[in-house]
Amino acid sequence: MLFGLLALVFASAFAGAALYLNLVEQPARLALDDASMIREWAPSDRRGFALLGGLALLAALSGLAAFGRASDVRFLIGALLALASWPYTYFVIVPLNNRLLAASPAQPDADAREIVTFWGLLEWGLFALAAASTAVFAWASL
Repeated sequence: MLFGLLALVFASAFAGAALYLNLVEQPARLALDDASMIREWAPSDRRGFALLGGLALLAALSGLAAFGRASDVRFLIGALLALASWPYTYFVIVPLNNRLLAASPAQPDADAREIVTFWGLLEWGLFALAAASTAVFAWASL
């Protein structure tokens, strides 16, 4: 049962970090002028990518271990939901990341604010995957 609880903890941390990003960090970023927003976004994105990706991977690995021990398919479903954040990030979010990373803070694109705003909306998808994974792990842990 230890792996199931670890999966729940890591998925909860993943969901909490994604929620923080959407409710706190993104609105603060959008309150900045365009040049400052782009300057702040790049290091923040690198750190957030590592944190969210790491927590998702730990949740998935713990969920797979719990599935291996308990043979409860709910742990497998939770692990797959957490792991789905990786292809979602790669195929949906990374193309926007690349556009924003190519932008110069000194001369931001005219549509930089729109891209960052849209990027923030796409980040809600990560929260949805994390919340779904957390819910499934909680259900399996009851």
